[in-house]
Amino acid sequence: MLDRLADAIERHCPGLWSQTAVPRMSLVSLDEFVDPIEVTYEPMICFIADGAKRTAVGERSWITPRGEMALFTLDLPVTAAFEKVPYRAAVMRIDSEVLAAVQLELAESGPQSPAAVAAAVTAPMSPELVDAVTRWVRLLDSPEDIGPLASRIETEILYRLLRSPLAPVLRHWSLSDSTAARIRTTARWIRDHYAEPLGIDEISEVARMSPATLHRHFKAATGTSPLRFQKYLRLQEARRLLFTREMMAAQVAQEVGYVSATQFNREYRRAYGLPPGRDAAQLRARLAEAREVPLLHDGSGAKP
Repeated sequence: MLDRLADAIERHCPGLWSQTAVPRMSLVSLDEFVDPIEVTYEPMICFIADGAKRTAVGERSWITPRGEMALFTLDLPVTAAFEKVPYRAAVMRIDSEVLAAVQLELAESGPQSPAAVAAAVTAPMSPELVDAVTRWVRLLDSPEDIGPLASRIETEILYRLLRSPLAPVLRHWSLSDSTAARIRTTARWIRDHYAEPLGIDEISEVARMSPATLHRHFKAATGTSPLRFQKYLRLQEARRLLFTREMMAAQVAQEVGYVSATQFNREYRRAYGLPPGRDAAQLRARLAEAREVPLLHDGSGAKP
């Protein structure tokens, strides 16, 4: 069954990453190893049909292999490294309203055990789930079927997920005033204001938590503190700007919110191993060697 899913993904993904005509579906297909990719994930679930990927978030990293799925519940700056190729994956961006509607249809009663706040969690895919995801991807074989069937298959996939080991995290994530929802709102707010001077008291007001409570829950979810999370976002965007635009390091530092160019250079080198200018030149040289493989994305949606 995984082979059928991998074949369907390969047919409809001409490059490393491709959006599709099916709402909320992206595909990833890779035959050769590439350098680790920095990207901002949005809430989504990645179904891996072949290969394996290592994901690093803050101080944590883990490998998701063939036959497993990875759920991401926050807007997260991550580093994705492909551990085994060929790599094939289908990605579903999570629509909270659709998920809530499926939960209502389940009409489950009785108290639900609280789930830990988690930004990312993995689990094996059941055969029934693999079958549903395969039919979802195969809609691309018959574009006329996308309109009538895509939402129905998406609902089935969410139903299967709510019957999977990921269910407690998904249920907690969808509650409007849960701790997970507050952390999700806070992470997205930091992403939207990453270039501004932020303090922990201001962030705590957004989260509607005390600084100590926010720090505990935020680190449990993301592997890092709110202010380090902001720094990761700044450095990730700085690297993208250096790579895609003809800008001096001092200009980039100011663009992403650094007051001190010296501090920017120091933190950039600590994160990427090279000064900003040399790192950007190296990235461009690698791209020149393999122009068909994009090295960086701008974080505007779910990516590999």
